[in-house]
Amino acid sequence: MAQPHRPVHPYRIGEAAAMLGVSADTMRRWVDAGRVAAERDEHGHRIIPGAQLASFARELAKPETAAAEGRPSSARNRFPGIVTDVVLGDVAAQVEIQAGPFRVVSLISRDSAEELGLVPGAPAIAVIKSTNVVIERA
Repeated sequence: MAQPHRPVHPYRIGEAAAMLGVSADTMRRWVDAGRVAAERDEHGHRIIPGAQLASFARELAKPETAAAEGRPSSARNRFPGIVTDVVLGDVAAQVEIQAGPFRVVSLISRDSAEELGLVPGAPAIAVIKSTNVVIERA
């Protein structure tokens, strides 16, 4: 049975910034530049309707954006972050990346970890392409 339609949550600037993994200042600049529309709530705070934020997030994640930055890929889930731990085994390496508030752990070949120079403190991007993703409502 379908769930009844609920109004979409409006996001304050700080909440929207956290959702997109940017600073509140960056979010304000995007609003001021007209890249994303904001409204004022009853207290005069800028808010971004959830549907508007979702649309803007999709625009930021378009493959053309990745291609323009020189990294075309079929994967759509990219989490830039910092390597926090690398455990090298004989054949495999466990690599941990902190991408904003998210901890991503991957098992890759030892050769790949060494070739990429993955050590704690190195910048890295976790690129995730999966057929099995669990979604939870926040």
